Amino acid sequence: MKRQVFVRASAALCLAPWVGRARAQAERLRIGLTAVILADQAAFLARWSAYLSERLKTRVSFVTRDEYQPLHDMLGSGQVDALWTCGYPYVRFQSQLRLLAVPLYRGEPTYQSYLIRPAGDASVRGWADLRDKVFAYSDPLSNSGWLVAQGQLAAVGIGARDFKRTFFAHGHRNVAEAVAARLANAGAIDGYVWETMKLQGMSAVTQTEVIWKSALHGFPPLVAPLGVSHLRIDELQHTLLTMNRDDAGRALLKDLNLDGFVAGAPGLFDSIRKLAQSVPGSGVVAA
Repeated sequence: MKRQVFVRASAALCLAPWVGRARAQAERLRIGLTAVILADQAAFLARWSAYLSERLKTRVSFVTRDEYQPLHDMLGSGQVDALWTCGYPYVRFQSQLRLLAVPLYRGEPTYQSYLIRPAGDASVRGWADLRDKVFAYSDPLSNSGWLVAQGQLAAVGIGARDFKRTFFAHGHRNVAEAVAARLANAGAIDGYVWETMKLQGMSAVTQTEVIWKSALHGFPPLVAPLGVSHLRIDELQHTLLTMNRDDAGRALLKDLNLDGFVAGAPGLFDSIRKLAQSVPGSGVVAA
């Protein structure tokens, strides 16, 4: 009898850390994202996490990385519970993702890709002028910072070998800064990012200029793993969709240069899907 009590007690001690870890995971929410376009990112994310924590009645934290792929790896392994991603990785990994919310920018859930050059540099007037030039991309999984550029370059007959050099700046703000510093003759950038940097008076924008704008595409969405149950994911979605209904939420949205969030639908990203299907190596094939 004593032996049975001892075995049960030992088993309970062994399981206690795992039970505690499971409870801790259930009582917090981790959201992954790439860099926020603000002068003081840490202060903003602290305010946003406090806002979400109060409304969800759980501890919410943000996990930042420079690229989309590590964040998607973390989402797949359970290291983050939700992710603010881009439309291109959304259509690439759509079978694994649940669409939570899409930001509203200028009243619509859409945005554009921009082609920018150093201010006053007339040597690049459009995509056809990029031969033998240095070009800055944002991220290999960025729609506005890579995929759109591939479609435009193919249309003018310019391939990877036709550049003097290309590089990934690992962030749209970094693209603007690289072009402003003339480390690149031009760059592909998220138009929302460029316009928000302009609104905030960032010097990299005053030293660059937009020479081309793409068609409208679905704005980078927030997603969660498909089929993975989490106590707070539904509450997170509701909180995002109603952020514009209270003063604190509106203040955060204003800092992000957004009007709010909507539920969105997969069809919003059809233009990105169609473009990806036309780009070799995109990882998206025709249905």
